[in-house]
Amino acid sequence: MTETQTSPTLDRRQLRDVTLDDEDLMREILAELVDDTSHQLALLKSAIQAEIPETCMRLAHYSKGACANVGAARAADLLASIETQASRRAFGECTASLASLALEVERLRLEMAGI
Repeated sequence: MTETQTSPTLDRRQLRDVTLDDEDLMREILAELVDDTSHQLALLKSAIQAEIPETCMRLAHYSKGACANVGAARAADLLASIETQASRRAFGECTASLASLALEVERLRLEMAGI
């Protein structure tokens, strides 16, 4: 089993720490993260289809940091995978990881609704 499969969708403790346990701020930060990551998904898809590793790596790295900061561990793990796969020019693997990332963003959307 990979780290991605065992990591939580959202580490609520980390999110609470980042927001000082402010539920409104938690929802706001998650909403921004979901919106931004959704936008990055489209850009990543284009870069993967065009087989531009530098762009893939830059986009994945940017989003990875944002996800990791608020406790979106699985999304951060998947973005790290995309970054590594792009550096190896393994665009088929990038495509599979991107599909998993899209599902993870939807899970984050559901987590947000539960706060």
